[in-house]
Amino acid sequence: MGINNSSEIAANLQIGPTDAGMVRIYVEAEGGIELPLDFDPEEAEEIAEELRAAAEAARAIGAKPAPRNKR
Repeated sequence: MGINNSSEIAANLQIGPTDAGMVRIYVEAEGGIELPLDFDPEEAEEIAEELRAAAEAARAIGAKPAPRNKR
C-alpha cells in the first residue's frame, strides 16, 4: 500500500503528551489494531512541519483547474 492508494480501513487518531514527556500519536484501527507511536518533542515538531507542508501541497493540487478536453 502506498501513500497515494485509497483504503476502506477506518481508524481513530489521537495525539497528546505522555507522562514521560513524549508526544504520542495513537492509532486505533478496525480489527483491534492499536498502534502507539511515541516521539520526543523535537521529532514531533518535525512531523508537524511535514504535515503542514503536505497540507500546503495538497491545497495547491486541489486549486489547479481541471484539464480541458481537447476537441
